[in-house]
Amino acid sequence: MTPNYGKELSAGAVLLIIAALLPFASDGYMLSIGVSIAMYTVLATSWALFSGPTHYISLATAAFFGVGTYVTGAGIDLLPYWVLLPLAALVGGVLAAVVGLATLRLSGVYFVIFTLGLAEMIRQCVTWFQNQQGHKGTYVLTDLTEAHIYWQLVGLAALVYLIGWLIQHSRLGFALRIIGDDEQVAAHSGINTSLSKVALFIVSGAVAAVVGAIIAPRYVYIEPAIAFNPMLSFQVVIMALLGGTGRLWGPLVGVIPFTFLWEVISASFPNQTTLLLGLSFLIIVYLLPKGFVGLLQKIRAKTGGFA
Repeated sequence: MTPNYGKELSAGAVLLIIAALLPFASDGYMLSIGVSIAMYTVLATSWALFSGPTHYISLATAAFFGVGTYVTGAGIDLLPYWVLLPLAALVGGVLAAVVGLATLRLSGVYFVIFTLGLAEMIRQCVTWFQNQQGHKGTYVLTDLTEAHIYWQLVGLAALVYLIGWLIQHSRLGFALRIIGDDEQVAAHSGINTSLSKVALFIVSGAVAAVVGAIIAPRYVYIEPAIAFNPMLSFQVVIMALLGGTGRLWGPLVGVIPFTFLWEVISASFPNQTTLLLGLSFLIIVYLLPKGFVGLLQKIRAKTGGFA
């Protein structure tokens, strides 16, 4: 049965309105968790917009995110903050276009390796440049509170959700689903596979850069190791896969439980986080290859319902 995207869009709008009320209920630990959930929701959803239909696993999230943080860090004393957000989107989009045009002809493990190396390459370039300037990091001092950052992320989540809904109903979304099923068939059907993939990769990269720009004031002090942390890319992939990429709301279903789980892991096993992250990935891929969305569809099919 064809998914009812109208109901999904309405449900998403209701959830976003409820989520926007969190700062009025809590200004401490729960708000901090809320910022993390909102941040990962945007990143995982924008990642799924590209990787879900195309089945290309991108590990470039940290690269775009880091570029966004440095747009804010470098420009906060020169330009108004609200100008920096669209500027970050522009920089992230241009970077994604360049990377996409150069690499989206690759497939499988080659694309994964390149996108993983991208964040490290940019991190090394930024580190070298800052060393030449005689400093290791950048201060990002603003009047923004955690509540302001949270509301910006919730608003961005709403925008990304709307973009995803529009793409799913567009010719681009149809083309991407064909590409995901069989790229050779898509090419022979007259679909410009390279252009379609690059277009959605640009959207994903621009969104990740804006998230980095919004989060930068929360860090107060940024340096390359923080901005371009490869762990971020893996966390986004795991959260998206845990929820499932078959529905717009799928990544959110993975973000919420994994964020709380990661808080426990980080607090209880600070020296084993990388090991446990890898273990989590293996468990999710083995037990829930299509995430909670796929599991729900399977349950509904067995009980005579509709997915």
